[in-house]
Amino acid sequence: MSSQILWIDDEIELLKPHILFLERKDYKVTTCTNGADAIDLVTEQNFDIVFIDENMPGLSGLETIAEIKQKKANLPVVMITKSEEEYIMEEAIGSKIADYLIKPVNPSQILLSLKKNLDNSRLVTEKTTSNYQQEFRKIAMDLAMVNSYEDWIDLYKRLIHWELELENISDTGMLGILESQKQESNNQFFKFIKKNYQDFLTAEEKPTFSHTMFKDFVMPELKNNENGVLWVVIDNLRYDQYRILEPLLNNHYKKEEEHSYFSILPTATQYARNALFSGLMPSEMEKRFPNYWKNDTDEGGMNLHENEFLNAQIKRLGLDLKHEYYKISTLKSGKDLAEKFNGTKQNDLTVIVYNFVDILSHSKTEMEVIKELAGDDKAYRSLTLSWFKNSPLFEIIQKAQHLGQKLILTTDHGTINCKQPTKVIGDKNISSNLRYKTGRSLTYEEKDVYAVRNPNDIFLPTVAMNAPFIFTKEDLFFAYPNNFNHFVKYYKNTYQHGGISLEEMIIPCAIYSPK
Repeated sequence: MSSQILWIDDEIELLKPHILFLERKDYKVTTCTNGADAIDLVTEQNFDIVFIDENMPGLSGLETIAEIKQKKANLPVVMITKSEEEYIMEEAIGSKIADYLIKPVNPSQILLSLKKNLDNSRLVTEKTTSNYQQEFRKIAMDLAMVNSYEDWIDLYKRLIHWELELENISDTGMLGILESQKQESNNQFFKFIKKNYQDFLTAEEKPTFSHTMFKDFVMPELKNNENGVLWVVIDNLRYDQYRILEPLLNNHYKKEEEHSYFSILPTATQYARNALFSGLMPSEMEKRFPNYWKNDTDEGGMNLHENEFLNAQIKRLGLDLKHEYYKISTLKSGKDLAEKFNGTKQNDLTVIVYNFVDILSHSKTEMEVIKELAGDDKAYRSLTLSWFKNSPLFEIIQKAQHLGQKLILTTDHGTINCKQPTKVIGDKNISSNLRYKTGRSLTYEEKDVYAVRNPNDIFLPTVAMNAPFIFTKEDLFFAYPNNFNHFVKYYKNTYQHGGISLEEMIIPCAIYSPK
């Protein structure tokens, strides 16, 4: 079907060549010479796009656009004008025009504007599909040769880039192909971690891990920074979620650096986040701080002493800092901090742990409404964006920008949508996490796990004699044979963490300076 164009210009006869050109291209053009008639036409007919002259007798172009937008808010309007004055451009942009053309215009400019506004979805789909088909082959070849942690970071970022590109086009088949490629990548990544993780922890050439992140990325920013640093740790924030929050941050901050680092195993809060703040591996925390550290089988909260861990690390590194630590787990505590945030301007370092994304992932397991709202990764990202946009945290970040504070945004670990069960058996005291287990008498599928017989080999505490740690791969989750079907139905397609996947282990740390 031909696209319907309304062209409004008081000198419409002079545009006859342009109109004939468009009609030869199979566009149907309706013309009128004033704003009042245009408003009537928009009310009576369905147009796909409007071209309008800015300078007309009677209603001006801007006044006509305002009336059109009231009646058809989503109808694209292209303003054509002789004027290059800045205030007119600003007024037009403020009126949410689709394009802005300066007279004299030629037919090719008009055609380009039409394709940009009317054929954009089809053209973007075709181009994106074509580009990914080429990249698919390159990623497949690179996947066969990837052999370093830097290569894995690069590959994972490329996969996320294409996932975000493909989810916005109409060809959903491409996303299915990408999903298969991500699964194969996670399969190979599991083998890489299983082979190299223990050696990485003691090697000279190794990635930044949870316990070295503060020293590697935060500490350098604290030197010679007169307005202070805001360090935000959003629990459970994956790299893809960070990417969709980034445009909001860019309105207030300029990104200086973006790092990726590796969460330690288990990729779970009591291990990874305590390591982040203490600068120590779990077995070292247990040894140095027996009053603070708790194992999986111990009772009580596992992350109650992050501030104490941070104080000890700052002292150990010889830093002289005025700093404050806040943990936000409720809307009220977030609003309270936002209200008093200006009081942090005297700090060298202000630390905020924000638990919303972690709460969201657990809510998806427990609440049917969240299961429906976050049914897949795209919906999960969308829900995260909606939260962040309206959260006290975003208000706090904007206040930090006004105070001139540098921003460091990161997380402790990611999370993965678990789709397939793998059976595990153990005594009644084994840990409850669905992506890793520790305890005695564990029986499991060898092919599905990375098993560490002696936890001290990877700097984890031993919870009992003959109690290994096992970490599951890809999108698997542990299920007990007893009441197996009920267990699987309840936890399938929920977001979990603690195991080995690109999503859980390769996590972002971005450093921003205020605009």
